[in-house]
Amino acid sequence: MNENKLLLRFSAISENESFSRLAVASFCSSSNLTIEDITDIKTAVSEAVTNAVVHAYNGADGEIEIHVKVDEEKIHIEIIDFGVGIEDIEEAKKPFYTSKPESERSGMGFTVMEGFMDEMIVESKVGVGTKVALIKKINK
Repeated sequence: MNENKLLLRFSAISENESFSRLAVASFCSSSNLTIEDITDIKTAVSEAVTNAVVHAYNGADGEIEIHVKVDEEKIHIEIIDFGVGIEDIEEAKKPFYTSKPESERSGMGFTVMEGFMDEMIVESKVGVGTKVALIKKINK
């Protein structure tokens, strides 16, 4: 099975959200995806990176990694931070939940990611960081 990979590592600042979204979308565009699929990927990556920027480092310097693997059947995207982690993933995935209500956050990040992708897996360890795995099936 043919497989193509991409690794991005960048500073966890809001200015890099649009770059990361466009870089991943561009990388995936050579696959047999529709414009709607590419838009879904851009939206989900944008939400994941924004979550990492806003929540992972609490204003401290940090980095985000994005790993993308494209094979004949799926796009696999992992957004990884090395920040504070999530204490209760199931609680954090609930619609409208936010750990920063004072920041006027909507609490819909995970809900949006899940809605736009075929699969979402969140792994996190407090004090170590968080990995959000997003999977999009490729239409044959």
